[in-house]
Amino acid sequence: MSMVYLAQPEQQQQLEWLDGGTLAMLLDGRATDGQLMIGRFDVSEGEAPPYHTHTREDEVFLLLKGTALVWCDDQEYELAEGGIVYLPKQVPHGYRITSKKADLLMINTPAGIEGMFRETGRDKSTPRPPGFQVAPDPGIADKYGNIILGPPR
Repeated sequence: MSMVYLAQPEQQQQLEWLDGGTLAMLLDGRATDGQLMIGRFDVSEGEAPPYHTHTREDEVFLLLKGTALVWCDDQEYELAEGGIVYLPKQVPHGYRITSKKADLLMINTPAGIEGMFRETGRDKSTPRPPGFQVAPDPGIADKYGNIILGPPR
């Protein structure tokens, strides 16, 4: 059964992410009965996940601020501020932030991939272990249906 969910910014989990960026978990499967996951990345120039594909969920990126290069099925596109990309499951893709800073909204349906982000990143409300670094882990990615196909582009 669906229910209304409301969370103020201070209630949203903040994860340390690639290259010192932050991923705010806005909605997850617990809040949406497994239907939807929404995250918001605050990242810097050069941030790029490995080239990958999702086996379970479709994904949408909305670039609220900044610019990026996006690869889908080995085609390269420039994404301008306000640009949006829909990535159906099974479509190989990746991106690289090309502006100094970027604000990127990510939507996945159904939910579930947030587990990968939580296992890979670090909850910023917890102490940072010495030498901690966020790094993609093919084993964790595979566990959540996120198949790493190659290095970042």
